[in-house]
Amino acid sequence: MLSEAVFFSFAEVTDQRSHRAYNAWHQLDHRPENLALDGVRHGERWVRTPGCAATSLVTDARLERTHYVNMYWFREPWRSSFADWQGLAERSYQWGRRPEIEYAVRPFMGLFRTVRGRAAPRVLIDPDALPFRPARAVQLSVHRFEMAHGPATHAFLREAESRRGPDLLAVDGVAGVWTFSSISTTLDPSFEDMAGSVTFGPSGTDAGLFRAELVFIDGAPEQTRRDIGGVSSGPDDAGQEIFRSLLLPITAWDWDWFEGT
Repeated sequence: MLSEAVFFSFAEVTDQRSHRAYNAWHQLDHRPENLALDGVRHGERWVRTPGCAATSLVTDARLERTHYVNMYWFREPWRSSFADWQGLAERSYQWGRRPEIEYAVRPFMGLFRTVRGRAAPRVLIDPDALPFRPARAVQLSVHRFEMAHGPATHAFLREAESRRGPDLLAVDGVAGVWTFSSISTTLDPSFEDMAGSVTFGPSGTDAGLFRAELVFIDGAPEQTRRDIGGVSSGPDDAGQEIFRSLLLPITAWDWDWFEGT
């Protein structure tokens, strides 16, 4: 498996004038430093453009203004890799290189355990190679369960693993899909911020409360999104899908999606 644990961060830029500064910092400073860590296997970031937002499903108001999603995959042993990653966040703050603190918030951050990766047969590559393969877009969805472990949740997971996963691979334009189960997130009822820190520290007792699905798209993004919508999501009594959106790849210096909005 590519990685046993991954990290997701949903970011909102609260000052409309600061999108370009945020992207310059993240793509040219913060992300390269993170990718250079021995414990980081891979990392990617995407933008939720106004066009993506227009076709999104968001049922948790805290995520409505998500502009960007960042993701990191950690090498084994992932706990020590994650600790090194946390250390870099604090060092960069001490270096005076965390300007986004002044104009960005992260309404949702979470450490997740990988469940399964699948690649469509036509793409030939192994699922572990899928995150490295260019994609025209991804679709990220997050489902929140009423109970992390219970009959309704298990029925949902059984449907997701036995039917939805394979059915997604049959959709034209879908290159593959990875699924993840939460270890700790900032939306967990028992979550407590790590005092005196500028990064994320796992806490609480709500593991498994969230499930994330990341679909890699190499077809026309909007058409593929509509086709994915025809694939059954399984029983709807286990909880609620709180976020589903297309996200687009980011090219350095092409950061004008929100200008004039």
